Amino acid sequence: MIKEKKTATVANNLFGKENYMWMLTGLVVLALGFFLMAGGKSADPNVFDPKEVYSTTRITIAPLLIITGFIIEIVAIMKKPKNV
Repeated sequence: MIKEKKTATVANNLFGKENYMWMLTGLVVLALGFFLMAGGKSADPNVFDPKEVYSTTRITIAPLLIITGFIIEIVAIMKKPKNV
């Protein structure tokens, strides 16, 4: 007799489509945060303009976006895929 091996279809994907979408969203939020935190070029390098350096965007909004992006990435990695 020939025994047939029944192979179950096992998903080898570690993450599902929803996980990848969350990861992409997290990367976009991270990139936006780093972009907002990046410094601009001053017209005169000998003049210090505290309004540019200590703006609300660079000091508050950008770091909050970066932390949010990392939290989204952690959730995307830890979230159990629906197909498992």
